[in-house]
Amino acid sequence: MANQTVRSIGDYIREQREQARISMRQLAQSAGVSNPYLSQIERGLRKPSADILQQIAKGLRISAEALYVQAGILEDRPADTGVRSALLADAELSERQKQVLIEIYESFRKENAAAAEAQAAPGEAEAETLEAEAGTLEAEAETVRAETAQAATATTAGATATKASATKARTRKSSARKSSVKVADDERPSRSSWSAATSEAEQDEPSGNADDVPGQTVPPIR
Repeated sequence: MANQTVRSIGDYIREQREQARISMRQLAQSAGVSNPYLSQIERGLRKPSADILQQIAKGLRISAEALYVQAGILEDRPADTGVRSALLADAELSERQKQVLIEIYESFRKENAAAAEAQAAPGEAEAETLEAEAGTLEAEAETVRAETAQAATATTAGATATKASATKARTRKSSARKSSVKVADDERPSRSSWSAATSEAEQDEPSGNADDVPGQTVPPIR
């Protein structure tokens, strides 16, 4: 691709020199370069720098920009619409006429670009305003989400505390019930004490012997 560019700029310089009916020696003297060096440029053996191209453009009385485009130095510029190339390729126009027409064409393009930029400025300002408002809304939404998360955390903590309190109350109630049952069991007389009380009561009752009852005679058993 680089070799094609070098050959293209060399061919273009030779074409412009032949159209202007300038010899290679005359162009070399006008550009301040040697005749062999210019010959190597036209044959695509050497790639000229921007300064050399500017000097050659002065010798050819054409725009240095045209040589820059042909040499690929202005690759980042907007794509050529074809007007500039058509003007430069028109053999019926002199180089001075080509240069004037290109300058007029470029001035019109710059004027239209400035008008379009001025017209687009309010739209860009409105877009920036909308973007700023969107950022504000996003910040507010983030604040609401943080507050909601904090409230949810507090609610969860409260529910956990309530559940713990209820569990503790049930535990205390269960302990109290067990204590009551134990007290009731302790107050209930044991089997040994009950037997002792029964024996004591039997001893206090009359034996049923007739000798112990006055006026009672019991016949002897035969």
